Amino acid sequence: MKKKKEKKEEVTQKCEQMGRRDFLKKGCELAAAATLFVGFLPMRKAIPDSKATLPRSPGNKDYNWEDHLYAYIIDTQKCIGCGLCVQACRKENNVPEDFFRTWVERYQVSERGEVEIDSPKGGEESFGPALPGFNVSKGYFVPKMCNHCSNSPCIQVCPVGASYQTKDGVVLVDQKRCIGCGYCIQACPYASRFLNPETKIAEKCTWCYHRITQGLKPACVQACPVGARLFGDVKKEDDPVRKILATERLAVLQPEKLTKPSCYYLGLDKAVR
Repeated sequence: MKKKKEKKEEVTQKCEQMGRRDFLKKGCELAAAATLFVGFLPMRKAIPDSKATLPRSPGNKDYNWEDHLYAYIIDTQKCIGCGLCVQACRKENNVPEDFFRTWVERYQVSERGEVEIDSPKGGEESFGPALPGFNVSKGYFVPKMCNHCSNSPCIQVCPVGASYQTKDGVVLVDQKRCIGCGYCIQACPYASRFLNPETKIAEKCTWCYHRITQGLKPACVQACPVGARLFGDVKKEDDPVRKILATERLAVLQPEKLTKPSCYYLGLDKAVR
């Protein structure tokens, strides 16, 4: 009986020792994994400030990011919905068919306050007549694009740091880093991003960064026949956009999102989201 009890205690001790060994082994594995994970965090945090996040080439050796801060203004009271801006964007940036970096929406408001919104082919071609039986009391066009937010959700959710903001205020996508996960596309409250079907990389409006760093205007701004789109540098005292920002009552899309957009609207109706 005594030997049986001693044998039982011996087996119990071995089981406890094995349990402790397994526990320590598991703990070591978790610790190692945690170390690797923690080691990865500083790298992700450093991405927005690293040289790797700068554009491939601004195309201008004398260009200094610190000397510029860009802003975009859209005057909805002037837009005529011609679609030339969308066409110019597609041609300039080789935008794939059925996708848009910028688009134009038509808002039609009835006498009873009902609102109908359409954007056939992104407004790239002419808009058709009003809906049958819909008594329009007023209508207007609203161009949309990436808002180049300072508090950008797309940058925050990107797991590899492919989405970032340059020092001159432009939100870009590093094509070499992007893994096509689509998190940024889902996070954008303005639906301004899409996954390029050919490259499988997130794509959006860049304000034609390759042009503005050369001192040119974005293609959409240059193509607008009525001056509904304005682009400027707020660090230049004589810039018209800077003067409008200082003197006019402007609005941004979905201000409750607290994204701090750099795209502003003149004459924005309350129905626009």
